[in-house]
Amino acid sequence: MGIVQRQGLRNTIISYLGLALGFLNTAFIVPRFLAANQLGLTSTLLSIATIYAQLSALGFASVGIRFFPYFRNREAGHQGFLPLLLGIPLLGFGLVTLLYLSGKPLVLGFYEHAQDRALISSYYGWAAGLALFVMLYSLQDAYLKGLYHTAFSSFVQEILLRVLQAGAAVLYGLGYLSFHGYVLAYIGTMSGIALLLTVYLAYIGELHVRPTTAALRVQPIRGILSFGAFALLANISGTIIMNIDTLMVSSQLNLAAAGVYSIAFFISTALTLPARSLNKIAFPLLADYWKENALPRMAAFYRDTTRLNAVLGCYLALGIGLNLDFIYGLMNNPALQAGTTAVLVLLAARLFDGITGLNGLILVTSPRYRYDLLFNVSLALVTVGLNAVLIPRLGLTGAAVAFLLAIVSINLARTWFVWHSYRMQPFTVRIPLILLSAAVAGGAAWLMPAFNSALATMLLRSTVLTIVYAALILLTKSAPEATALLQKFRRQNPPA
Repeated sequence: MGIVQRQGLRNTIISYLGLALGFLNTAFIVPRFLAANQLGLTSTLLSIATIYAQLSALGFASVGIRFFPYFRNREAGHQGFLPLLLGIPLLGFGLVTLLYLSGKPLVLGFYEHAQDRALISSYYGWAAGLALFVMLYSLQDAYLKGLYHTAFSSFVQEILLRVLQAGAAVLYGLGYLSFHGYVLAYIGTMSGIALLLTVYLAYIGELHVRPTTAALRVQPIRGILSFGAFALLANISGTIIMNIDTLMVSSQLNLAAAGVYSIAFFISTALTLPARSLNKIAFPLLADYWKENALPRMAAFYRDTTRLNAVLGCYLALGIGLNLDFIYGLMNNPALQAGTTAVLVLLAARLFDGITGLNGLILVTSPRYRYDLLFNVSLALVTVGLNAVLIPRLGLTGAAVAFLLAIVSINLARTWFVWHSYRMQPFTVRIPLILLSAAVAGGAAWLMPAFNSALATMLLRSTVLTIVYAALILLTKSAPEATALLQKFRRQNPPA
């Protein structure tokens, strides 16, 4: 667990600094300078590019993590693994680009409003360039995960990217950039972080770009391509689940509604940070556990990470949900407050996702990874159907409810399958204690009186929540890590 703790700590620090910067962007900068439909355009372009990149990558981001342990040999340039990892997806990108450009009339036909359709059309080609660099970033990030070098990729994505995006928004707000210039700068920042990973790989001496025939002998290429095909379908299903709501809100409602939803979606992502920072190192670690057949160690890791995600997730969900008035007040854009209910529903989805643990990563790295395909493809189809039914009836809240149902369904299915197949499940008696502690602490904070000052109300509720929640977690001993930390503090600072 040493490397997990070191890399996990670095990633956690970077992720929370990124959260702070992202909050500054979302609450203070971007909403002050961009209208809701402009926010909707950038979020729609990113959603298109993300799906586009996943299709092009042919599942090789997962291949990079799953098979790298078999290629690892620095003296031999990892036996040509990086050229293999990049080469096949680049061929896939060329094919998908032909389909994407020829399908432009079909895509634009989904947008009913002429103004929205014209905006999407203006930047349709630029989305292809954005997709290329999104794909290259994901492939290089997967390679770095296999090398256990994850902190720098977290830094460029969580911190540097947001600083650059904030700078672009400020330049637009001050009149130095037109809106067209801002969109190109937004795309450029996303592209730049992929290039930085290339520079970083060269810096640490891991940019082994010379193709070798050894890459075709370490593992059967047919097996690699087969895994990639299944990973593609599994990954694209997950990407659809995460992005289709924005696309369908923009097409079924309008770009302005997509902008409101994108802000609500971002607010809810705060709950993903503990799991995201841990998963960066957990994915290759699980691959090694499967290689070594170390199932007892994997089961213990499964339970520990689930408990940790539950403790942090409940606290963050309550902290955000209780203070939405304050958060939206900082944005100084009343139109965005239409997403308040959607935030609460999305928070519930994120919390459930965190509490159910690493089921997806365990399954996709296991010998039975093919079964995950069935779960994901079925769920992606259901998600599209739910959005098609709920968005016209419930608007933004319908998209959030569809996301919640999708997340709950996939996690229940995966958790059951991991237990049924390997007799591993992430829950202990401590999970109900954590949930009960969260409910009591949240209720206590909610009962606090509201002041005329939103800041004062936020500070009071947050203080009560923190004190009551921390006290209950320690009293119930539901988080051994917190109890051990308190005991260590007492030993180092004995009472006078």
